[in-house]
Amino acid sequence: MSPHVLILGGTTEARRLAAALTARPGVRVTTSLAGRVSRPGALDGEVRVGGFGGPDGLAAWLREESVDAVVDATHPFAATITGNAAAATAAARVPLLVLRRPGWQPGRGDRWHPVPSLEAAAAVLPALGRRVFLSTGRLGLAAFAGLTELSFVVRSVEPPEPPLPPHTHVLLARGPFTVADETALLREHRVDVLVTKDSGGAATSAKLAAARDLGLPVVVVRRPPLPEDVTALPDVPAVLNRLDAALGRRSR
Repeated sequence: MSPHVLILGGTTEARRLAAALTARPGVRVTTSLAGRVSRPGALDGEVRVGGFGGPDGLAAWLREESVDAVVDATHPFAATITGNAAAATAAARVPLLVLRRPGWQPGRGDRWHPVPSLEAAAAVLPALGRRVFLSTGRLGLAAFAGLTELSFVVRSVEPPEPPLPPHTHVLLARGPFTVADETALLREHRVDVLVTKDSGGAATSAKLAAARDLGLPVVVVRRPPLPEDVTALPDVPAVLNRLDAALGRRSR
């Protein structure tokens, strides 16, 4: 029987992994998307949209579809999905691999303020600036809604979900962005502090270089911890190598 790999997707790395696996003869690939983006790009292999109904529902789906391995290639901040995947694969006795691009690291001249959550980011903002570039995505902005004295520029791929801070200008855009793009944005909106999640990768890292060049403080929300006994692999080649080993063991 052909091996069946489930990819929990939504990232560039998930798309690359699906393309690499479907290029292999005899491998069935299903990518699951949460459905939060209304117009996802084309994907190689089969595509499933929507939730599974928690870890029990996912475990049942893994058994019903004879899944041989799961790769969690969701966003580094999709903690609920990752937790469900860990519980479901343990129950179904299916190998789980987690694909996470490495996080960003501060460089010379950076003025980073690491915080553990969006709520913690909101708490430190009033002491750092008055005009905020909030590039944490369209979810979770309620954490900043009470900051009525600050002005915000919010950028996301799709319209953000309320509640929002009362003084908010929304920019709908999709990366990647250049350092020149980000520098122009920060200057145009007279931004004096940046808030971002540690998403990692190159697609949205230019804002960090722009903030460094302009001497702006950056509030960096740290990633949530992985579930116990779960480790992350940094890129698609590492996942492919580990998959070869995992699927080889299951075929014996």
